[in-house]
Amino acid sequence: MGDQDAQDTAKTLRTVIDELSNRFYERADVVRTLVVALLAGQHSLVLGPPGTAKSELARELTSRFDGASYWEILLSKFTAPTRMFGPIDVAALARGEYRQVYDGRATTAHIAFIDEIFKCSTAALNETLGYLNERIYHPESGGDPIHCPLIGAITASNELPAGEDTAAIYDRLLVRIEVGYLADPSNFAALVRSAVSPQAAPVRTTVELAALQQAVTEAVPAVDVPDVIVDAVCTLRAALRRKELVASDRRWRQAVGLLQASAYLDGRPAVAETDLSVLTHVLWDSPAERPAVEREVLQLVNPDAKEALDLADAIEELEAQLDAMAGQSREALSEWVIKKAHNKLAMAGKRLETLREEAAGAGRSTAAIDRVTGRQRAVRARVLTEALGMDASMVQAQL
Repeated sequence: MGDQDAQDTAKTLRTVIDELSNRFYERADVVRTLVVALLAGQHSLVLGPPGTAKSELARELTSRFDGASYWEILLSKFTAPTRMFGPIDVAALARGEYRQVYDGRATTAHIAFIDEIFKCSTAALNETLGYLNERIYHPESGGDPIHCPLIGAITASNELPAGEDTAAIYDRLLVRIEVGYLADPSNFAALVRSAVSPQAAPVRTTVELAALQQAVTEAVPAVDVPDVIVDAVCTLRAALRRKELVASDRRWRQAVGLLQASAYLDGRPAVAETDLSVLTHVLWDSPAERPAVEREVLQLVNPDAKEALDLADAIEELEAQLDAMAGQSREALSEWVIKKAHNKLAMAGKRLETLREEAAGAGRSTAAIDRVTGRQRAVRARVLTEALGMDASMVQAQL
């Protein structure tokens, strides 16, 4: 792949991310991270409650790769390996031959979406591990293993693994992304409106399979990893270990490919400190650990992000106060808004604007600041709708 072709592919992928971010509210970071994982040839997990558009987002993203063979399955404890990797050829069996039909199954897929991944049956566990880890499948009839063309799998679950067997699968999913229900009432209002209003056909930019494969095998591995980034990763590992947050050596090594993919996606020839932000989706095991990991990563990336996280804590505290006041009179809620919430949210919003300007001016990532700004807007929208009684459809104009 020539340099110009590689740049064109990265640019097209950025357009795909923009289109999906506009369609799926509050999911911009999710979309970008899933694309980074695919570019690195890694698997990802989208973790969240039912009804958070996990499946719809995965399908829409995977449909953007022209020529790619796509496979999707919803697992249960009773899913047989043959249903995943190839059913028995009944016609051949009638002739006394034991064969499997692989077309349209995991064995021929370039991209896979596996829903409820941790409901993998015991019978299919070893084959699923081999598929994710080595991209191979051992046929039921024996013989040489089949090498699968899988670039990456996007998986989804409503819950974390409950046993040691499924924990082994969890360890194979390098990228882990939490999603929740929409937080901003104005985004929720837009979602409701989209269900009752005719929607124009969305623009659908696509990427050729060959271009994606060349990016994965050639362009991304060619991205330089400067010594300063290696030093930063070592510093981050030491900081996390002091907090008893320990990731395996394999996980750290695989994460380097994510850093390269992030830089490639942004059109840069070398990894920069801003790319370390993707590690917030890699270095935790339980959701309870994620905030601590995020704080250590972003503190290393830039001071703007650290201050943004401090502001996020104050914003979350205000939201907790709002939740605690449920059922109180409108007068009490209005008094709380006037005395506490309004000024704190306004000051946080102004400071976040300043931090973003400073970060952008210095060429640093604004992703963390943008995420906190989204939380500030969401909490302010809740205050306007729940405490002051403003219509959700009118809130957007006030933000």
